Amino acid sequence: MRTWVEISRQNLLHNISEIKKLLKPGVLLMSVVKSNAYGHGLVEVAKILNKKLVGVDWFGVDSIDEALLLKQVGIKKPILILGYIPLNQLKEAVKNNFRFVVYNYETVKALTKISSSTRLARSGNKKILPEPVEGNINIHIKVETGTSRQGIGEDKILNFAKFIQKHKNIKIEGIYTHFANIEDTTDHSYAEKQLGKFKKIIKLLKKNGVEIPIKHSACSAATILFPETHFNMVRVGIAQYGLWPSKETFVSAGALGGRTPFGVRPLLKPVLTWKTIIAQIKNVKKGTAISYGLTEKVNRDSKIAVLPIGYWDGFDRGMSSIGNVLIKGKRCKVLGRVCMNMCVVDVTDVPNVKLEDEAVIVGKQGREQISAEEFAAKLGTINYEVATRINPLIKRKIIP
Repeated sequence: MRTWVEISRQNLLHNISEIKKLLKPGVLLMSVVKSNAYGHGLVEVAKILNKKLVGVDWFGVDSIDEALLLKQVGIKKPILILGYIPLNQLKEAVKNNFRFVVYNYETVKALTKISSSTRLARSGNKKILPEPVEGNINIHIKVETGTSRQGIGEDKILNFAKFIQKHKNIKIEGIYTHFANIEDTTDHSYAEKQLGKFKKIIKLLKKNGVEIPIKHSACSAATILFPETHFNMVRVGIAQYGLWPSKETFVSAGALGGRTPFGVRPLLKPVLTWKTIIAQIKNVKKGTAISYGLTEKVNRDSKIAVLPIGYWDGFDRGMSSIGNVLIKGKRCKVLGRVCMNMCVVDVTDVPNVKLEDEAVIVGKQGREQISAEEFAAKLGTINYEVATRINPLIKRKIIP
């Protein structure tokens, strides 16, 4: 392998254990593995977390394609599709007993046609007995409380829920919302307003005969900071991968001498290490221009290494001339522009460097570390994007 991602099973399970400590008995834990498990590997992560004793109860994905992939590899726990499902794919979602979000009438109307119809089973070209859609179609209503994205508004929710209740095969299994500003700030007043709206909606529905078994609102930051957001299920994404949702969440979690409402701040361990190898080493004279555009010249006689990794792999072009990698435990500066499939780094100060030595893009090597947060800060983005944008075709390798 020229470049690969190592996934620490031990750290992943440790993080789940830390999160479980925050939950009261009976609160379900949804592991959000959408977008290739935030770059960590959808199948690889789900297989680890699917074990009975781990404590993960549900999986959350973005699309029906992700849900189908989990089913194909033997995941039997409930799967909630959090993203939009095109109307022509709803039948497939129902057939596979996936849970999915609903927030518009068009989706419900399409589901009524599915629930009242029958499927003709086939054996080769021969039609056999009609196969009815069995059991309930389990949906989760997404409520818009202040993020202005997916979801149905507070003023429309009661009529919407009543409309769904008219159809016996459609069961409102869950209701949820998502916070707009709970992790990027230490002022959580807006999130408190959203939570208040969500509670008001639940109360309104119950008063009008709409009882919904599962209620969830907590993302990673809310799970860590606010037990009142847990209801009876939490949706944990970034934290299970050992990454803090934001610097502000980390600060908020330690605002009282390192203590949260639950006790000591959870200890999260990064799960992902991203590596490549040296493909070539060469010596160049002072003043030599490096890579496309001649944007950087070395200011001394230098030893440089070519790495077979570039922006196709997810090593952002924005790292040109400002990024670092770790080789033999030392920081090596990226020289010139990052290319599509390779980049060049300065290894002048690395002793005994040789062909195919490992280079760490994100992770630890020796006493040095390049965190996803450091990587993100140089690009003016967030750790979520750094991990998620690692090319999904790159091998994810599970390590103990």
